[in-house]
Amino acid sequence: MTTPTQVPPGSPVTTKRALAPDLARGGMLLAIAFAHAPLFVVATDRGNALANDLAIFFQTLFVNNHARPMFAFLFGYSLVQLLNGQTARGGDWPTVRKLLRRRGWWLLAFGFVHVALLASIDILAVYGLSAVLLVGMLRFRDSALLWTAGLIMVPSTVVIGLVTWYPLSQGQSVYDMVSVAGTTDLWQMAMERVQSWPIDLIVGVIMVVPGVLLGMWAARRRMLDEPTRHRTLLVRITVITTVVSLAGSAPLGLVLTGAWKPQGAALLAASLAQPITGYLGGIGMATGIALIAIVAERRRNRLTVAVEALGQRSLSLYLFQSIVFVAVFYPFGLGLQDDLGIAGATGVGAATWLLSLVIADLMRRLGHRGPAEILLRRLAYRR
Repeated sequence: MTTPTQVPPGSPVTTKRALAPDLARGGMLLAIAFAHAPLFVVATDRGNALANDLAIFFQTLFVNNHARPMFAFLFGYSLVQLLNGQTARGGDWPTVRKLLRRRGWWLLAFGFVHVALLASIDILAVYGLSAVLLVGMLRFRDSALLWTAGLIMVPSTVVIGLVTWYPLSQGQSVYDMVSVAGTTDLWQMAMERVQSWPIDLIVGVIMVVPGVLLGMWAARRRMLDEPTRHRTLLVRITVITTVVSLAGSAPLGLVLTGAWKPQGAALLAASLAQPITGYLGGIGMATGIALIAIVAERRRNRLTVAVEALGQRSLSLYLFQSIVFVAVFYPFGLGLQDDLGIAGATGVGAATWLLSLVIADLMRRLGHRGPAEILLRRLAYRR
């Protein structure tokens, strides 16, 4: 095994916060908003049919099964950043390992509360448990990280592919099967969410492990911290993963919009191709934002600063998204789950992200880190 480090031997430790990871996290929240908002609607075909088809095609090519691996990649990257930050301050491996696992357990608790109080779509618990289980791999060799990521990607892809394929093979909508539409019975909804939470958690961990491990591998090379030094590699990764992802996702996009109606093996192949190439596409989004950061670093504008602020408060404003979606879609809120189709829900996701951007920039101006970040830090660092 090897001890990972972001800082090459002999290099001075820098305290300057890199722009690219925060920009990527801010952009990630837009992908998550796009991915989650449509799951709150009841009738995905409400509204303009062409607009819904375009939204579905867009979601399939750039969002569905892309947002999760992008988040996983950035989460794995952050684990190495946290390890290196604590090590640079003089922490030894056993102490840092305990800290990272304690932080993971608290994220798991955050996720449980999130599910119990708000919505069944949760990623916090998944990443918290992933951290607890994978912290030991921070000291594994690169080859072990890559082989493990590749092996676990197989069952992960199969699970997602089958969940996509089955309703389509029965003539049903994929969105209807994974819908989290609400009712007026808050207690019943909470109990149903809590009861299904353990299974959702296990399946979710299987799905994100490959991205987390690939993020660890990338962080050891400081790919997002030093994008200029890795520009050539980042360009190659971004181009290759984007092309492969588009090619692999387009067939399912045509199926979901009704432009192509395959049966049997062809339908199964399209259902499996989208998630496996989506992994690559999600990672390509992160590396693409790192390339954007090279230019943004030289000439920071208000948008760059706001997205950076959003990325620094991603935990708080991820939870904010759930609050907005519950308020907008559920019957005890505005009740729009029966009135908006995929296009309308995607618009709500975009509007929520823009509002998050404003809130994050206001927090930055006020010097406020973010309530969830503050709470997590206090809980995780308390001994």
